[in-house]
Amino acid sequence: MNPIEGHLPTRSPLHDILAPTGIAVIGASADPTKRGYKAMVGLIKDGYRGDIYPVNPKADLILGVKAWPSVTAIPGNPELALICTPAPTVPGLIAECGRRGIKGAVILASGFAEVGGEGAALEREMMAKAEAHGVRIIGPNTSGIFNLHHRINLLALDNVKPGDVGIISQSGNMLLSLALEAQHNGQVGFSTYVGPGNQSDIGFNDYLRYLGEDEHTRVATLYVEGFRDGRKFLEVARDVTAMKPVVVYKSGSTEQGQKAASSHTGALAGSYAMTVDLLRQSGVSVVQYSDEILPVAEGLGLLQKSRGKRVAVISDGGGQATIASDRLAEAGLELAELSEATRQKLREVLFPQASTVNPVDVAGSTDANPSLLATCMEIVAADDNVDSVFLVGMFGGYSIRFAESLLGDEMRGAEAMVDLSNATEKPLVIYSLYTPIKPPALRRLHEAGLPVYASIEQSVRVLAALGERGQYLAQSHGQSRETPVEARLELTAMFRQARAEGRDLFEYEAKQLLRDHGVDVPLELVVRNEAELAEAASRFAGESGETPLAMKVVSKDILHKSDAGGVMLNVVGEAAMQDAREAILESCMAYDANAEIEGVLVAPMAKKGVEVIVGVIRDPIFGPVLMFGLGGIFVEILEDVAFRAIPLSRHDARSMVEQIKAKRILEGVRGESAVDKEALVELLLKVSSIVAAYPDLKELDLNPVIVNADGYAVVDARVIVDRDSDATDKDARA
Repeated sequence: MNPIEGHLPTRSPLHDILAPTGIAVIGASADPTKRGYKAMVGLIKDGYRGDIYPVNPKADLILGVKAWPSVTAIPGNPELALICTPAPTVPGLIAECGRRGIKGAVILASGFAEVGGEGAALEREMMAKAEAHGVRIIGPNTSGIFNLHHRINLLALDNVKPGDVGIISQSGNMLLSLALEAQHNGQVGFSTYVGPGNQSDIGFNDYLRYLGEDEHTRVATLYVEGFRDGRKFLEVARDVTAMKPVVVYKSGSTEQGQKAASSHTGALAGSYAMTVDLLRQSGVSVVQYSDEILPVAEGLGLLQKSRGKRVAVISDGGGQATIASDRLAEAGLELAELSEATRQKLREVLFPQASTVNPVDVAGSTDANPSLLATCMEIVAADDNVDSVFLVGMFGGYSIRFAESLLGDEMRGAEAMVDLSNATEKPLVIYSLYTPIKPPALRRLHEAGLPVYASIEQSVRVLAALGERGQYLAQSHGQSRETPVEARLELTAMFRQARAEGRDLFEYEAKQLLRDHGVDVPLELVVRNEAELAEAASRFAGESGETPLAMKVVSKDILHKSDAGGVMLNVVGEAAMQDAREAILESCMAYDANAEIEGVLVAPMAKKGVEVIVGVIRDPIFGPVLMFGLGGIFVEILEDVAFRAIPLSRHDARSMVEQIKAKRILEGVRGESAVDKEALVELLLKVSSIVAAYPDLKELDLNPVIVNADGYAVVDARVIVDRDSDATDKDARA
C-alpha cells in the first residue's frame, strides 16, 4: 500500500481551517514589530493565492492590501481568522467571527488558562462564544501556523521550503530549531505546522488526524509537552500509523497519575516510561533526544519501514564498524548473519584481507575504486537474512581525501546506489564523515531520496525506527483487542458495598473477582473464629501430609500487612495455625488498636517460581492502563515494567512479557526451568477484560504472582475501589 493511502472514519473538519481560501488578519499592522505585520508579510511574500482581509479600524491600506474596520465589514467569506490582538478582546472577536461565517481562529495572545485565575475565566468565556457561534479555536497562546503547499506562512519564517514533514509543536522555539536544521540539511521540507498552544478546543489528536489525511504529509512529527486527551490520541495514532509514520518527542512526564497513588502500579504510572510504552503500542516512533526528531522523521518519510531488525554493515574503516556494531546492539538491532553465498560474492570483489563477516570491512579495497561500495551494498541487499543495509565511512570524500580523479568513480557509485534503492524494498542508510561539507556524490544520494547522516548514532536511530515500524505493521495486522467480560451482578454489588463502607475490596473479594472470571487463583478461606480455623486445617490437610499455609490479616484499616506483622508463612498443622492466628491478631492490634479486623485469610503456599507483578491504573490522561514486570518488594526500585493501554491485543500481551529486562529470568537461568509464558499472556488478557467490565475498579495490584513451568499462582491481590460516585460515567468518557 502506498504510504499515504488509507482513510480515517470521517474527514477532519480542519482541512477548511488549515488550507483556507481566505484569511482575515485581525490586528493587521504596518508596524514591523507587531505579529499582525509579520503575518501579512508572510502571506504576501510567499504568494498566498487566497484572499487576504486585514482588519484594522485605523488604516485603509496595510502593505498595499485594503483594510477593513471590523470583521463584520469584510465582504468576502474567509474560512480562517488570525487574531493578533490582546487577550481581553478575544471573546468578542470570536463572536464576530462566528457571525461572519468564519470557521476557525488562530489566537496568538497569552493570558488565558496558562496563567490561572482571571485568565482561565477569560478562556472559558472565549470557548462559550466559540461553541455558540461554531468557531474552532487553534490556541490560544499559540506560535501560529503555516501550510507551505498552500503558501500560508503566518509565522513569516524565512527559508522554509515545502516538503512532506508535518509538524505539531507545543514549543515555538522547537519549530524554529527544526526549521533551521532543515535549512542546513537542505533536503528536508515541511507541509503543515501548528502550534497547539493551550489546546482549549483543538488538541493533538485532532491535528494528528488531519496530518494523517493530508496528501502532502508523508510523516507526522510532534513535539509534546502534555496531552489533553491521551486516550483519544492513542486511538487516532493507531489509525494514522497504519497509513504513514508518526514521530513523537515527549518532554517531561505526566505527574497527574502519581498523585494519591495507592498501589505499586499507581506509584509507577504517569511516568515518562508509561507514556512511551503507550505511544509505541499505537505504532508511534518515539525519539529520546531532540536532535533525533528531524533525522528520524526524514528517514521514515523517505524509507517508511524495514521488514525486521537485521542490519548488514559495510565499512571502509574498522573502528567505525565497531562503533556502528555497538550502537546497533544498544538500539535492539541485530547484525545480520550473511549467507555463505553472499560472503563468497564479497570475496570475489574485495581484497583477500577484507572481512566478509558482518560488519563487512573492505580493508582498503575501495581506496582506488569507491564505486565498489555500491557493489557490496547490492550483494548484501540480495541476502534473505538482511533487512536493511548500513554504509559507514567516508563515501563521498574519496576524491577529497585521496585524488580528484576518483570523483567519477564516486558519482558512478552514487548512481548505482540510487538504482539499488529503486530496485529493493530494503532501506539503504548512509553515514559519511563528509556529510557536513556536502560533496557531489552525497548530494546526488540526497536528491534521489536516500538519507545521508553526519553521525552514526542518528543513522542507527533511523534504522531502529524503520525496524520498529516494520515489525509493528506486521505484528499488529489483524490483531483484535480483548473484549470485556460480562460483568456479574453479585460482583458489581460487591464493589457497591465496599464503596458504601468506605473501603477497598478485601483480598479474598479481589481474588473472587479474578477467580469468577477465569483467573487461576488457589482456594482460600477466611477464618474468623476457632471453629472456622479447625475447618480450614482439615480442608487443607493433604493426602501426603499437611500443606504449608500462608496466613494474612483481613482488615480494611491495614493496607500494608507485613508492616503490621499481619503475615505468617509456611504454617503447618492446626496447632501452628492457632499460634499464627493469635500472633497476627496481637501484632495488628498493637500496630493499630482501632483497626477493624474481619479475620485471617488462609491459603496454601505457592510453588517456587519467579515473582512478577500485574497491575492496573486508571490514568487521568490515558484511561485504564495495565502494567507487567518483575514483582515482589523491588518493583518500585528496579522499575523493570511494561505498560499497555487497555484493552490489550494478544500481541500487546506477548510484547509486554518480551519487553522487560528480566525476561531472561523467565526463560530459565542457572538450571531453573523456563516459566510458562503463554499462561502469563492469558493472565494479562484476562485482567484486561475484567478491568474493562468493572469501571469501579480504580487500581489493581497482583503482587506477587508466582510463575513457573506449570503456570502461575496469584499470591496477593489488591483492588482499590473508585470512591467517586460517577466512576462509571468517568470511565465511559475516558
